[in-house]
Amino acid sequence: PASVHVNISRLCFAVRNFYRACRMAQTDTKVLVLGTLAGVAGISLAVVCYKSLKSKQRGSWPGFYHSHTNGQGSDIMLVDGPGFPRGQAEVLERLEALIQCVSELKEEMKSLKTALPMLQDHVREELRGRNETRRVSPLHKATPRRKRPAGASRAEGQSSEEGESEGGYITALTDSEEEEEEPSEEEESCEELPEVQVSLLLDRVDRLHLGSDCEKRESLNILLEQKEEFGQNSAFLWRLTRAYCDVHEISSTQEEKKRHAENGKQVGQEAVSLNPTCAESHQWYAVMCGIMADYDTIQNKIKNGYIFKDHLDKAIELKPQDPLSYYLLGRWCYAVAQLSWIERKVAATLFGEPPTASVEDALKNFLKVEEIHPAYSKLNYVFLAKCYKDLGRLDLARKMCESARSMKNVSKEDEEAQKELDLLLPALGGFEQ
Repeated sequence: PASVHVNISRLCFAVRNFYRACRMAQTDTKVLVLGTLAGVAGISLAVVCYKSLKSKQRGSWPGFYHSHTNGQGSDIMLVDGPGFPRGQAEVLERLEALIQCVSELKEEMKSLKTALPMLQDHVREELRGRNETRRVSPLHKATPRRKRPAGASRAEGQSSEEGESEGGYITALTDSEEEEEEPSEEEESCEELPEVQVSLLLDRVDRLHLGSDCEKRESLNILLEQKEEFGQNSAFLWRLTRAYCDVHEISSTQEEKKRHAENGKQVGQEAVSLNPTCAESHQWYAVMCGIMADYDTIQNKIKNGYIFKDHLDKAIELKPQDPLSYYLLGRWCYAVAQLSWIERKVAATLFGEPPTASVEDALKNFLKVEEIHPAYSKLNYVFLAKCYKDLGRLDLARKMCESARSMKNVSKEDEEAQKELDLLLPALGGFEQ
């Protein structure tokens, strides 16, 4: 009939459009799911119409029969015979084309059903490979990631469930976003590892700094071996400067001493440039400038004296409760107070104004050391005694000498203090040898 012909034509046109839409939208999972539902409804309608038409017309259409060729598709066979209407033949041709389209569509659906889970795994593998490349790159800097609140996680979980199709397949986009947002434990451990390594290294060299001469040399060797890796860390660099100072003190030859002093001063300057707010960097750079005064000309000696003072002032400003900075500043003030007339004239000629400091300035700094850290060192007591002696306060000078004598000789600095004390005691008198 004409109405059946029109309905079948419309159904065929709808199914073909659906098939084309499905092939164009394979990458859009949500559209695919909706299209699949629409396609199933259309296929069901076509099958119902086809069965109804077949049951009504089978007896009245000679020369027509329907045969199943295999389990995957159906064929319509037409046999020419007398009395077969032309309109009915056209309807059968269209119906045959419709069934063929349905068979092809079933094959496409099976392919998509097989490909979707593999696509999800493929996307995850691609994301893992990209993250691994980022971690290996030396120029990559890991950016801190904020932890998502519990509510946000729950909401994302719901959205992930909403993106799940009726067939049970989750969209690849949802899983890839979760994969990229959540850092792995391995990535976090790789970010924390360098900090742990440098902390352990610095603790070790701090212990070696307080040890024997061999341990001080070992400390310098360890730091030099690790400089390439941690050379951009200011805490590492000022400890390397300190190690050069330690080895300078225990070196036996003048050439070796000078080499360690020059290297230490250079590293100290790097530490200050890298982190100008680190008090220890300023402190140990000042120490190396003071040591270099023993190997320079008078001009450079005076220049280093100015540098020494500037960096000690900065170290005290940054860390006002460090007794070492006050002790070093007291030594500088005492040395400037003892400058000869010729040295002052040279300083005035070269720099316009010579450094100025008095014994009172030195005494004030040595007393500050004792205030912050009582019995800080044997040498601090010796220089307190010297200041009191120069100021004519012999009773306090003797008292400081008594305090120095009560301290044992532990380091080379203590042995130096003992020599100074042995020279000072006869001048004060009243002490038993």
